Amino acid sequence: MKPVFIILFILHTFYSSVTFANNDTESNNQVNELIDGFHTAASQADLAKYLGSFTATGVFMGTDDWERWSRPISLDKYVTERFSEGKGWTYKPVERHLSFSEDNNTAWFDEIIVSKKWGRFRGTGVAINQNGHWKIAHYALSFLVPNEAWEKVSEISSQAFSERKNK
Repeated sequence: MKPVFIILFILHTFYSSVTFANNDTESNNQVNELIDGFHTAASQADLAKYLGSFTATGVFMGTDDWERWSRPISLDKYVTERFSEGKGWTYKPVERHLSFSEDNNTAWFDEIIVSKKWGRFRGTGVAINQNGHWKIAHYALSFLVPNEAWEKVSEISSQAFSERKNK
């Protein structure tokens, strides 16, 4: 086989297996509406809409090492308790990137979100299309730490984990 054909075969194989940003405006809009609605529901302590944003077995990963809440048990319980007094939490998206699988039934995203109280975070997630309705299957929240502050933050974090362990 000639080298040019080998190179073309490799390139074709690589590009046909790579996922891509979706140009399907409807899917983009639906997933953006899902994520925006998820954040709005949290800020309004709207339990039904917030939990309804997730799949039946969806997972929310918080910022602490023990914060892994899955549906229907731990996530539903936590959110119900937090929203019971009509108070939620507010994060405003300022940047978002979406990608879709070739079959257009799975989307993954990352976003920068901002809380007036706590600052900047990154949210990452996976959404799936279930019978024409997009739902969040997995969402992870992480603090954004500027590189120039990392050493101090790392020291504080290490100390806190050490103190927790010694209790």
